[in-house]
Amino acid sequence: MTPHRAVSLALGTLLLACFTSAPAGAAAAPQPHTEAATSVGYSSAVLNGSVTNVGQGATYFFQYGTTSKFGSFTPAQPLGPSNSRIHISQAITGLQAFTTYHFRLLVTGATAGSTLTFKTPKIPLSVAIAAVPNPVTYGSPFTIEGTLSGTGGGNHEVMLQFNPFPFTAPFGQFGNPLVTSPTGGFVFPVLAAVENTQLRVSTVSLSPVLSPVVTEHVAVRVTMHAHSTHRHGFARLYGTVEPAEAGALVGFQRVVPHHRTKNIGGTVVKAQSASRSVFSRVVKVHRGLYQALIKVADGAHVSATSLPVLVR
Repeated sequence: MTPHRAVSLALGTLLLACFTSAPAGAAAAPQPHTEAATSVGYSSAVLNGSVTNVGQGATYFFQYGTTSKFGSFTPAQPLGPSNSRIHISQAITGLQAFTTYHFRLLVTGATAGSTLTFKTPKIPLSVAIAAVPNPVTYGSPFTIEGTLSGTGGGNHEVMLQFNPFPFTAPFGQFGNPLVTSPTGGFVFPVLAAVENTQLRVSTVSLSPVLSPVVTEHVAVRVTMHAHSTHRHGFARLYGTVEPAEAGALVGFQRVVPHHRTKNIGGTVVKAQSASRSVFSRVVKVHRGLYQALIKVADGAHVSATSLPVLVR
């Protein structure tokens, strides 16, 4: 037990002793009435009550907690003298969702009001996901990471669903369901990216909860090499593109550190096989770094550049 908690309980015990002991010969004691809580949310509520017969004025507070022993109390507040019923309310916060709370009203010089209960609601489940990395290079792995938030989000089954380009088919299930961590986290590994794909995560339940759809973009894999020619100041830049992207445009760029790249020419990707295409062209060069930009427009993949190569 922390020192702050010990002090709070001691103060509550002292207040309770004062509030429930009426001095001898005193006027008729006030009558506290605990009333139903209102504005009950996931972590807050308003406690209500009323007091009659407050002839000499009094002070009140509410006790509340997850058991009939309470454990917490609201700040004490004054009540002015009155011959009519006084309605009072105090808001409380820091509550736990989907939990039953006991509470009662106490007034100085009076017996405690009756104990009532209320239950905070469940926090609705929601799923948030992200594709990491995005975009990803063709044939490389990526993950779908996320969190199932809300009451019951921990240790809950979820499944990954996918819809590949052109995104016209219904979503299908990818692999087997996973069980979230105690805090609702999950990670779905995907071993090889093939084409642009829409992905979402669904809870495994009678009333499934779906995440927003994310699109994993798959960039073509580009390799480039440089080879000297018999012509001084010229080099052959050539390479491959996977998957086959025959007809895609190739832009050769000179890479200058701390400056924008400079276009020096281009060509068109040509078919080599069902899974690979090639490009090649002799261009005028200077000593430095060069890369190839492959511009893809078919929708199944996204554009990408090769790693820079040094031309001497």
